[in-house]
Amino acid sequence: MENQKSFVIWFTGLSASGKTTVSEHLKKELLKSGVSTVLFDGDTMRKGISKDLGFSDDDRKENIRRTAEMAKLVTLSGVSAICALISPFVQDRQAAKGILSDFHFVEVYVSTPFEICEKRDPKGFYKKARIKEIIDFTGIDSIYEKPVEPDIAINTESMSPDECVKVIIDYLKTNKII
Repeated sequence: MENQKSFVIWFTGLSASGKTTVSEHLKKELLKSGVSTVLFDGDTMRKGISKDLGFSDDDRKENIRRTAEMAKLVTLSGVSAICALISPFVQDRQAAKGILSDFHFVEVYVSTPFEICEKRDPKGFYKKARIKEIIDFTGIDSIYEKPVEPDIAINTESMSPDECVKVIIDYLKTNKII
């Protein structure tokens, strides 16, 4: 889309809430519409550029900062960014939004209930956190601060990935972001 300003979609929510699944579906749908995007997923970031970080509050803050800076580089080149990270603290999400203040920043809260996320547990993280193999795990022994006023809230317990994507696309169109 010519003359389209780059934007950032920032997914936040608990582990196993559906952030990655929905963001991957969104990326495909945007591409069909001619919108190029890069997806920055928390797990992928931690296998590469943030592999030196743990899960302390300071390490989480740094992971979010690095992701926001990478997203900024991408958006400066004219490509939009989708970021899918737990990003458990309001202050860190606000800092990311500040880094990306030259672009449309859309915060998407994946509000899937804790019980559903723990039941899904595709990577076994909740189980490991319950037996203390993982320390400082969000939702178990580290807090998750829900967004106060997210731009969009979706719940993958009651909505399919495609329904979630439709809500996001509708928001982007209604707000003339795409």
